[in-house]
Formats: sequence, structure tokens, C-alpha cells
Amino acid sequence: MKADQTLLYQHVDFLTSLRPFRNHLNTASLDRVCDYMKQEFSSYGLQVSEQPFEAGDLNYRNVIASYNSGKRRRLIVGAHYDVFGDQPGADDNGSAVAGLLESARLVAEGQPTIDYRIDFVAFSLEEPPYYGTHEMGSYVHAKSVKDQKDDLIGMINFEMIGFFNDDDQPYPDPRLKAAYPQKANFIAVVGKQKYHEFNQRVFELMKTNTGIDVQIIDHPMIESLAGMSDQRSYWEFDIPALMINDTSFLRNPHYHQMSDDIGTLSFDHMKEVVTSAHKSIVGF
Repeated sequence: MKADQTLLYQHVDFLTSLRPFRNHLNTASLDRVCDYMKQEFSSYGLQVSEQPFEAGDLNYRNVIASYNSGKRRRLIVGAHYDVFGDQPGADDNGSAVAGLLESARLVAEGQPTIDYRIDFVAFSLEEPPYYGTHEMGSYVHAKSVKDQKDDLIGMINFEMIGFFNDDDQPYPDPRLKAAYPQKANFIAVVGKQKYHEFNQRVFELMKTNTGIDVQIIDHPMIESLAGMSDQRSYWEFDIPALMINDTSFLRNPHYHQMSDDIGTLSFDHMKEVVTSAHKSIVGF
């Protein structure tokens, strides 16, 4: 099944057009995102629920859409929907929310015969000032499923999947530059070496008959960078988790800037990323 480029654009356009910007202070805008996602998930025929929580005396919500909810084994697919400050947040993280929604639609439409449940989870509060704290929406969710850890396959996190070009790809270590593509037009499965088996499985499924170059990066030398999103919350409970990522601020000069707008994204590439990721989501 192929992702729909028009729908991906539609989702990012909605998110980047919201004012005030969807940061932690503007809860009305975050609520509009939640309502939008609930409507989309429901229109796909998925079972939708909310996970409310408090942070800094304000109320926030994770939104969860489930497929095959009667199964014990479970795969979690996530993305955060808040932005850092006053910026549209097209790549960070509108691209990923669009990928999450489109992945959910593909699963619901395809009705795969699988022996596990898939929970599509949209998180709030990934960004500072809550990043790295127990008030991250992903930490709230990870803690809520920790007692089912033995039945969890793992967590796949969409984090910035829309910025691509043919310029040189920057790397934090010259050894990586020698091992990976020179152009910034690939997508990466990024994780912790401890969970290499899970990372490798997602990578193998994504790279098969795909329209985009897929790489896997889970070297110890980049572990600090590999944990810079919601997957880190699941690691705290020893749950395998990774992110699908366009290398974020290493590649994208618009990171956390007002210039992170829809016109900087490549929806041709995004379509291929989501199509590729779908194979991993239904491949376990």
C-alpha cells in the first residue's frame, strides 16, 4: 500500500496554520490538534481514546487509536504534536504527526491479518521545558504500559521525517561519514544498540522494495543523539524503542526556527518514508 501525498500535505498544512502556535503554553491550540486527530482516527474506523495528564498546573492529552485491540501482543507507533516555541513546526513535528495519521489510515484500510494490537499514540509535551522529564506525554504513556512489557513488541517513533535535499549530510563523528550516505536524502532508523534486534527488524522491513534509501544507525557513539525524542521514555522501562528520523538538526537548518514551515518539506520523500514504515508496522 502507498501513502497518500495529498493527505500528508493536508495534515501538515492544518498543523502549521494553527495560531497561536502549538507549544506548551497554548493549550487551546493543542486541544485543536487533539480534536483533529480524534476525528481523523475515528473516520478510519479505529478505536479512539484519550490519556489526560497534568503538567505545570495545566491539562494536556495524549490521543490513542487502536487497531486489533483484542490482542495481547502490542506494537506502539507514536509521534509528538507540540512545538518548541513560536514556530510552525513543519518538520518538527508536523511531518511526523502526518506520518502517524497516514500510517493509521493505511492499517485501518488494509485490515492486515496480524496477531498483535497496534496503538497509534500522539504525544504532547515532548519539547522543552518538559523534555527529559516525567511530564513528557510519552513518559506518561510508557509508564501506563510498563506492566504489559512482556507483551510489548516495541515502539516506533516518527520524529521529523520531511526534510530532504541533495546537499552534504552532516555527521557528528567522521567515522559515521565514512559509513553512511554523503547526501541528505535518506531516512534513518535510529536507536540504541541494546535494542539492536528490534531496530534491525524494523530496518529490514522498511528497506525491502522501497522508494527511499533507508539506513540504520544504532552505534554507541551516537546514543545521546539517538535518545533525543519520545523513544527515550520507553527505554526507561526497558521497552525496545526507536525513531524514524531525517537526522533532525544535523540536516535541517530550520530546526526550532520560524522558518520551519511547510514549504521546506519534501512530500515526495515523506510519502516514501510512510509507505516504507507501513511495511514494518504490519510486518511483525
